[in-house]
Amino acid sequence: MTTPTIAPYGSWRSPVTSDAIASASVRLSEPRLAGGLLYWLESRPTEGGRYVLVCRAADGTLSDITPPDTNVRTRAHEYGGGSFLVAGDVVYFSDYADQRLYRQDKGADPWPISPAPDAPAAPDGLRYADACLTAGGRTLVCVQERHDRPEMPAAEVVNALVSVPVDGAAPPRVLADGHDFYSSPRVSPDGTRLAWLQWDHPNMPWDGVELWVAEVAPDGSLTNAALVAGGPEESIFQPEWSPEGLLHFVSDRTGWWNLYRHDAAGAVALAPMEAEFGTPQWVFGLARYAFLSGGRIACVYGQQGLERLGVIGPDSGVVTPLETPFTAFSTLVSDGADRLAMEAGGPTTADCVATLEVSTGALEIVRRSSGFEIEPGYLSVAEPLEFPTSNGLTAHALYYAPVNQDCVAPAGERPPLLVVSHGGPTSATTGALSPSIQFWTSRGIAVVDVNYGGSTGYGRAYRNRLRGNWGIVDVEDCVNAARYLVETGRADGKRLSIRGGSAGGYTTLAALTFTDVFAAGASYYGISDLATMATDTHKFESRYLDLLVGPYPETEAVYRARSPIHHTAQLSAPMIVFQGLEDRVVPPAQAEVMVAALKAKGLPHAYIPYEGEQHGFRRAE
Repeated sequence: MTTPTIAPYGSWRSPVTSDAIASASVRLSEPRLAGGLLYWLESRPTEGGRYVLVCRAADGTLSDITPPDTNVRTRAHEYGGGSFLVAGDVVYFSDYADQRLYRQDKGADPWPISPAPDAPAAPDGLRYADACLTAGGRTLVCVQERHDRPEMPAAEVVNALVSVPVDGAAPPRVLADGHDFYSSPRVSPDGTRLAWLQWDHPNMPWDGVELWVAEVAPDGSLTNAALVAGGPEESIFQPEWSPEGLLHFVSDRTGWWNLYRHDAAGAVALAPMEAEFGTPQWVFGLARYAFLSGGRIACVYGQQGLERLGVIGPDSGVVTPLETPFTAFSTLVSDGADRLAMEAGGPTTADCVATLEVSTGALEIVRRSSGFEIEPGYLSVAEPLEFPTSNGLTAHALYYAPVNQDCVAPAGERPPLLVVSHGGPTSATTGALSPSIQFWTSRGIAVVDVNYGGSTGYGRAYRNRLRGNWGIVDVEDCVNAARYLVETGRADGKRLSIRGGSAGGYTTLAALTFTDVFAAGASYYGISDLATMATDTHKFESRYLDLLVGPYPETEAVYRARSPIHHTAQLSAPMIVFQGLEDRVVPPAQAEVMVAALKAKGLPHAYIPYEGEQHGFRRAE
């Protein structure tokens, strides 16, 4: 065995390179089981980030279903999701170029079944997502988002539930409208009822949502609509009909997202726990439970930031855990019998699409997001961390120690620390293997990925810590995570850095502006001016800050006080800024003002703009 080289932390040579990570990676999403086949989407950086629908046949053969000139991606809510539906030998999907709905029969080319917008200035002005097929198979019911009026401000687009004939013979028909947002339309097995979610500004779907059910008339219209669950302070997630026609849903009415069945007696909790069975509905089409044969329900549930897969037996009232290598799950679906498909990851497994035979426990990883294998000797495994923070509270994070089998630090040296602030901000980091984190740890740099107050996975009370406190709680928790690691001897207090993307980029910029803890920082499409999130962003998030900061413009002074862009005189640390030039969520102007301030102050900095990139980077280069 080779004796490790003594070298300072941060200088270790590593096989985990940025080129290897980018060129060997794909983004996986939306696994589906249909007709005994497994489908999923993968975004390929080497093809400009194009989303391709892939199918795995019964013999294990993989094939691209959609042709090379298509990009299966909807821009509804800007974050998308719910981009395709498989029904027998037919695939329905949204194409990124024009946002129309397409139908692709087996062996044929796709063709549009939704009309082009009337306004030529908005060729992608009619967007569709989250479709389900009606019982007769003649129409799709889906969310429609209208951007087809030239005079329409981005925050005032129109959302509705519509039905679309599968043969494109008629224009979409509005089934429900008048509310700000809709999602999750689901038709009962007998075709007589439709369930869906709706909510209004200023709520986000993790704040307050209503679950409605209506009868489907013979002509396809909806009648006798009734509110089943939810309200301004109750978040509902993933309504689904069981094979027997009973409505199920996830609600956080107890302070935790738990699974319920709705019957004649009302809502019945199936396995009450201080655990999260739901997740923030940032994108359409998410699923965290699925029906199996014999009245069983497979489900994902999370506690203390780590997730498990389990099964709730018929009328058992408890979750029986299933053994898998995963601790983070995005989507879970079933074939209705005994087979599950999932997008998941674990401490030594990057995000992947996998299948599981529940009865036998046979697990197969079908597709990995990264083809780059990290040897165990360079692999740092997440350590859950609970640390003291402001106001006598504790917060949560995942800590990654430096690991490299070829190197060891000089005696007594402490490693530099990179603090990572996740986006959202109502989101969460997970313990799934992240090659981009291993890039740092294998070079001798410790990483702490912070689930600051406001993150999901720890109950509604923890999530609500950020209400009115964005720019305060998140910054304090990131600072206190770093201080805790310094105090416990796991980081060098003089070599602390911070990075984040989107909302995490805002926390990064705020930490670099309003504190002097960090020696350097990196902002990825970060928000520097909170007011623009109230005046110049897309509809889905245009009132998000009402609850996180305050109503605008009534509390404009608070927005200004917490916006780094208005306090650039306080910047004192070097910074690198990455920005997509087609970003509608965080416009490039915000990055450019921060860069100008850095330049004016003579601070070391770099600005890396990317042509053709939006909110989040998808291209290998």
